[in-house]
This record gives sequence, C-alpha cells and structure tokens, in this order.
Amino acid sequence: MTNAAPPKSKARTSIGGVLLAAYVVVILFATMWPTPLDQGYGAAIEKVLDVVHRNGVPEWFGYNKLEFSANVVMFVPLGFLAALLLPARVWWLALLICPALSIGIELTQATFLAARFAAATDVISNSIGAVLGILIAVVLRSVVYERDQKVIARALWQHGVRV
Repeated sequence: MTNAAPPKSKARTSIGGVLLAAYVVVILFATMWPTPLDQGYGAAIEKVLDVVHRNGVPEWFGYNKLEFSANVVMFVPLGFLAALLLPARVWWLALLICPALSIGIELTQATFLAARFAAATDVISNSIGAVLGILIAVVLRSVVYERDQKVIARALWQHGVRV
C-alpha cells in the first residue's frame, strides 16, 4: 500500500469553469444590452403582478420589489460558481469579486449606455444574491468535506491503518 494521495478530480473546476464563463456571458448580455430588457413589457409585467397578487402575494410587492428580487436571483449562481471554483482557502475572494463585477456593470451602464439606469440598489441586490450563492457553495463544500473525512476514516479503519 502506498501513502501517495490520489490525483484530484478536475471535474469540479472544468465543469464549473465552463458554467461560470457561460453564466458571465448571460449576465453581461442582460446588463449590457443597450436598452433595458423589460422595455416594452410593462403591460405583461403588470399582468404577472396582478396574477401573483390575486394568489396571495401582498400588494406592496410591486415592480420595484420584483426587479430587486430578479437582481438578487441573477447573482446567486454567480456567487455559487465563483466560490466553488476558488480554492477552499480563498473562497472569501468571491465576496469581493462578485460585488466588484456588479459595480463595474453599473459604472459601464452609467458611462456608456444612455438608455440604461445605473443604481446603487442594483449593486446591493446583486451583492445579496452573490452572498447567498457563496453561502450555498461554502455549506456544500463543508458537507462534502465532512462526508469525505468519514469515508477516508472508515476505509483506513477497514484496512487496519492507524493514524
């Protein structure tokens, strides 16, 4: 029996890297489009809000809350993938990278896209979403690590290896 560690799987970084790159493209497409994506859909959005209000969502949840929520949801996968791809010891860098991307997007909208509106609330909502995604990734990594430690300990015990 050798004491050499098995090679690390590159599946997490390969798949995660492709997903992160694709998702960043989606975010940039949605945020850098010359006009707001909801432009021309005001009546449809109002109909959706009417339906959700009739089905129990409080009236105070209007367009602004819907937009805020959509911005939160948009950045959850970004935070998750960023934290998952970073090495475990520096996962916290995602807490800096994701809000920095949001700030960059808002500054670009303010500077170069006349029909878009840069807003601090967008940075806040995007950052909340990113933090939620980061927390999910950190918890998932912790659960997997604990499971792996138990599997390793059991395998060593079964093979009579004392540590």
